[in-house]
Amino acid sequence: MRILGYLHHSLVFKRRIAVLAQRLSALLRPGCTLLDVGCGDGALAALIRDAVPALQVQGVEVHARPDCSIACRLFDGERLPFPDRSFDGCLFVDVLHHTENPLTILREACRVSREFILIKDHLSETSADYWVLRLMDWVGNSPHGVPLPYRYLSRAQWEGLYRELGIEPVSTETHLPLYPAPFSLLFGRGLHFISLLRKPRREPALAGVSAA
Repeated sequence: MRILGYLHHSLVFKRRIAVLAQRLSALLRPGCTLLDVGCGDGALAALIRDAVPALQVQGVEVHARPDCSIACRLFDGERLPFPDRSFDGCLFVDVLHHTENPLTILREACRVSREFILIKDHLSETSADYWVLRLMDWVGNSPHGVPLPYRYLSRAQWEGLYRELGIEPVSTETHLPLYPAPFSLLFGRGLHFISLLRKPRREPALAGVSAA
């Protein structure tokens, strides 16, 4: 486990957050306010904050870390401790597949956001996808005591969640170079996605939020 953890950190972790920071920051307009749900150590959110001018970012975590790189508040994993429409948008990075019911926390994200939801997570279409994702999760998260329910969704299941919530995909990207060769052949190949979703059209428009 120690060897796997070392290899994951040295070969994957830094590359992963650099790639994600670049792709996610490109979808955010300067000066917007962002809630990072399940922010972990805040390293990714701090990189995004540095890349987007005047971005204001707040984190929430079930188990807050004392060395978190951004302001972070504790929450119970279901109810976000903020009033309605407190932020322009909410960010979830590899969080929703760790929840018992992603619909519950996504409803909360819709409540506290004014404009958009930004999700990075996984796509599991086959049993092979499931077992590869399970291995990735175990290597990356078990050393940190993160709950591992292994609840991966297919594209159709994600789309069903969006319909139930009334949020509309603006863009989805599945070609994310998170892993170096040759690991990308197993752990890449469309298992990861980033989706920008907007609130219902009766809500204020996504002015300034990129739909690229």
